[in-house]
Amino acid sequence: MKNYIQESRMITLAAPTGGLVSGAGVIIGNLFGIASRAALVGEQVAISTEGVYELPKLASAVIAAGARVSWDDTAKQINVPAVGRFPVGTAIEAAGNGVARVRGRGFPCALNSPAARNGGCAGSRVAGCVA
Repeated sequence: MKNYIQESRMITLAAPTGGLVSGAGVIIGNLFGIASRAALVGEQVAISTEGVYELPKLASAVIAAGARVSWDDTAKQINVPAVGRFPVGTAIEAAGNGVARVRGRGFPCALNSPAARNGGCAGSRVAGCVA
């Protein structure tokens, strides 16, 4: 195909205001991903757009295995879905009250994909949304 550009597992973009640390969740425009390395603001950095990751979560949030999860961009952590949070994937193990991290599948997700707008990426094969 003449119009094929690249695989979508890693996308290179400019780091947002505040820069990035390696392994941090980040929203750039309508794309959520995991920073592959530390980067200063404006520096080009590859972000992972698929995979299973362990990310910080609100310690008081109770998340069941298989539950949909969202990214709170203000607190920079995973939380339960709610207004103002970005649907990013599915927990692959339970993470109860007092637990500060959660493992999830398909965390990176295009935020404006149909699946994301309908509550998350779980089980989705919609273009732009990794399940």
